[in-house]
Amino acid sequence: MDIRTVDLNLLLIFDAMARHRSVNKTAEAVGLSQPATSGALGRLRKLFNDPLFVRTGSGMEPTPLAAKLAPVVQSVVQTIQSEILQQAGFNPALADRTFTILTPDIGEVAFLPGLLKRLRLEAPEIRLRALAKPRSAAAEALERGEAELAVGFFPDLQRANFFQQALFTTSYACIVCAGNDVAAGQRLTLRQYLAARHIVVRPDGREHELDHFLNTKGWHRHVTLELSHYMSLVALLPGSDLIATVPDDIATVVGRHIELKRIDLPFKMPQIKVQQYWHRRMQSDPANKWFRGLLYETNRRAPGAKLPG
Repeated sequence: MDIRTVDLNLLLIFDAMARHRSVNKTAEAVGLSQPATSGALGRLRKLFNDPLFVRTGSGMEPTPLAAKLAPVVQSVVQTIQSEILQQAGFNPALADRTFTILTPDIGEVAFLPGLLKRLRLEAPEIRLRALAKPRSAAAEALERGEAELAVGFFPDLQRANFFQQALFTTSYACIVCAGNDVAAGQRLTLRQYLAARHIVVRPDGREHELDHFLNTKGWHRHVTLELSHYMSLVALLPGSDLIATVPDDIATVVGRHIELKRIDLPFKMPQIKVQQYWHRRMQSDPANKWFRGLLYETNRRAPGAKLPG
């Protein structure tokens, strides 16, 4: 017997007949007419070259072959219904697994604390891993399942096959150490800003929206130091005359560790849209749906809201 020639719907008829021992009751159970059910039973008999179910005074009794096949067919039908046709759910309270997030170093500081608190309460056996990858590698990592989500500013992922969900919109802040007198007041002129000694942070060599904005204006800063990690500012700003123009969350986090002064700038800063991204292959995955929902709940912000200091 070649399985490619077998109508697997006949297994449903066989299973119902084995349980109900009646053509009429089988027809009701599977939602077919009585003639259609009788026709299917005829095809089953031809397929197995056996009567399978024989009419007696007490109903349609199985032949020895049918009695032998009944528990096997029942198991196959139940497996198809429960493990193939019915998508498995996800129970975070019992889950024992790791979720991986792609995010720069500031994302680890800004996004993970609230997420960890919720996980401790709702999913104590779930582990988190945060990875920093170049923008060019983020898409491939999500496509291959190396990470569940990318969280932050990833304009390269705004394309086909990727879903996105906005968490909040933020901007940039210009910061100096508290003792830096680069500006006599709380505001720099454009000339002062461009001439000042800048620290520029470009994680993984990324160009900021601020870089693009300044370039379109034809404005060029005096860059004294270029870094790959935002948190290095904690060690490099104190006691220096350097200034840094960074995403607002960076200013907040760095300000938790050292005394800072924020300087107003003579131009309107560009906005940063912070989002979470996932690949379309994960769109309907119950675990991914739960995880991205939890991350959204713990990190979304109302318009104008800032990261707590």
